Amino acid sequence: MNSGSLTKISVLLVVSFLLVWFSACKKDVISNDSDIKLEFSNDSVIFDTVFTSLGSATHRLMVYNRSSSKVKISSIHLASGFGSDFRINVDGEADITVNDVELAGGDSLFIFLRVTIDPTDANNPFVIEDDLQFLTNGNNQSVKLVAWGQNANYILADTYTPGFPRYKVVVDSLETVHWTSEKPYVIYGYAVIDSYGKLVIDEGARIYFHEKSGLLAYSDAVLKVKGTIDNPVYFRGDRLEEEYRELPGQWDRIWLMESMPGEDHEIRNAVIENAFVGIQAESFLRVATNKLLLENVIIQNMNGMGIFTRIYNVVGGNTVVANCGAYCMAFTGGGNYSFIQSTIANYWPYGVRKTPALFMNNFLLDTLDKPIPIPIHFEMGNSIVYGYNEDEFETEMVTGADSSYFFNHVLLKSKKDVSDVNYYESVLTNEDPKFMDHEVNDYRLDTLSPAIDYGLESISSQIPNDIVGNPRGSLPDLGAYEFVSGQGEK
Repeated sequence: MNSGSLTKISVLLVVSFLLVWFSACKKDVISNDSDIKLEFSNDSVIFDTVFTSLGSATHRLMVYNRSSSKVKISSIHLASGFGSDFRINVDGEADITVNDVELAGGDSLFIFLRVTIDPTDANNPFVIEDDLQFLTNGNNQSVKLVAWGQNANYILADTYTPGFPRYKVVVDSLETVHWTSEKPYVIYGYAVIDSYGKLVIDEGARIYFHEKSGLLAYSDAVLKVKGTIDNPVYFRGDRLEEEYRELPGQWDRIWLMESMPGEDHEIRNAVIENAFVGIQAESFLRVATNKLLLENVIIQNMNGMGIFTRIYNVVGGNTVVANCGAYCMAFTGGGNYSFIQSTIANYWPYGVRKTPALFMNNFLLDTLDKPIPIPIHFEMGNSIVYGYNEDEFETEMVTGADSSYFFNHVLLKSKKDVSDVNYYESVLTNEDPKFMDHEVNDYRLDTLSPAIDYGLESISSQIPNDIVGNPRGSLPDLGAYEFVSGQGEK
């Protein structure tokens, strides 16, 4: 290669370097061009209902500089200033105003927003608004911030006893307390009904639990949940954002011990969702002689179990227990159980489930892990037990205790032989019940469901209307929902 070629190459390299250098310098120069405007990932940021005083989840706003030039955002601030319920965080700097933020050409910026709403006298949800304003090269731009606030009754744990979670006694001994629908209840820790106390939860009440929180009816206490079909009682986690709507494991459980003599625990027209265990009912200081009565109750999206018992007595009608990481129903240590017109459906979507939807045993273990036989009696009629597993019904029984179970007109997912009339009568096995849409917890029956008209009227007459109030008639369906022509149509 001659010297002339080398000279040309050197010149080209120098020119290329200078072009890159000038380009980099140009990008590093802050432009004052008023035609440059910011763009945003949203023109408004909307927070779901936020309980007053507790604050919200963090929302994110993206800010884009689509130009090729660097700009300086002179200020990012909340229009209401120090009076705002919102707070911003820009590059780790949290305040109501952030100044002189440089944004390179083609780059973007994260802004994180939170809201904490002061209590008011209003019982109904109310709207809080503000504007997040940006000043860039003389251009004023804004993003609307909107939050729904809700006042609540706050129950904060203030006591710790070894062996129990932190708790607050909400009903003293010999006291009756009503929780109403006027304002929601937000529970941090455990809310406890003391012995010989009674908690009555009125129709329409909303009970929200923080992480690891729950409701405990101690030995000889009583819980009465009195929702209606049109105005049920809700038990769920305290995160109200859309992404938490069906997320399991957000709180702990409803924990019931043996009730006071002459009184049953009652839960009617209620939805219990997104906990670790829906209901744990157990004999604690003595063997329970009274019952837990369930009517028109939905228990769904549990990390662990829907209903878990130890030596208890449960009567259920129009009960739906669905989507649990372990058992939908686990009846252990004996007891007496009767369910009619109920739907047990386990399509757990978060991993492999090795446990059946329905399980029962007739013993507890002593200190040496040897079984102590305890009688168990279980019956189910006009119901559905189904899910992904090959066998959704299992038992573990030992000798030495009078034990029995009986399925009467039930659609059952099982590999068991159901020809023994001592245990099964008119049982359909392994036929898809054809729910409307189990992925969204819709367990109404589709038009081709084999459960339609398969029920026994002598059973359905004990609970003649389904979980939403539809009459069953002389040809009842299996499960908690009666098929209605045209259901689901818009």
